[in-house]
Amino acid sequence: MAYDDQNIFAKIIAGELPCHKVYEDDHSFAFLDIMPRTAGHTLVLPRTAAENILDIDAESLAHLMATVRKLAPKIVKAMDADGFILQQFNGAAAGQTVFHLHVHILPRKEGGRLKHHGSEDNMADEKDLEAVAARIRAEIDA
Repeated sequence: MAYDDQNIFAKIIAGELPCHKVYEDDHSFAFLDIMPRTAGHTLVLPRTAAENILDIDAESLAHLMATVRKLAPKIVKAMDADGFILQQFNGAAAGQTVFHLHVHILPRKEGGRLKHHGSEDNMADEKDLEAVAARIRAEIDA
């Protein structure tokens, strides 16, 4: 499958669609998932057009993972979590639903439960998302 530059994440990065952005730099872009599995569920994307982890060059992948490493502890602290899960899906059979490479950061509290991935039943309230995004941005800027 060839990369579709009209996918929803490409449009978000280009500023054509709204999101609750928490971070961006020259190589990566991070925003809250609108169907979060946990409070603070953040998606980190490369600005590089890549469908999955096999389509990205090593340097761009290194930048992406450096951003994940930078943001994960900030998100954990902002959400008063005990740890975090990283998820990254490659191909529809693996659960990928948007075909632009992205890494999920899911802050976890001891004993907390995860909601189902990609379930519209998990659609978050916009005001709640903005409040969470503000908490995460404040921690990143601290």
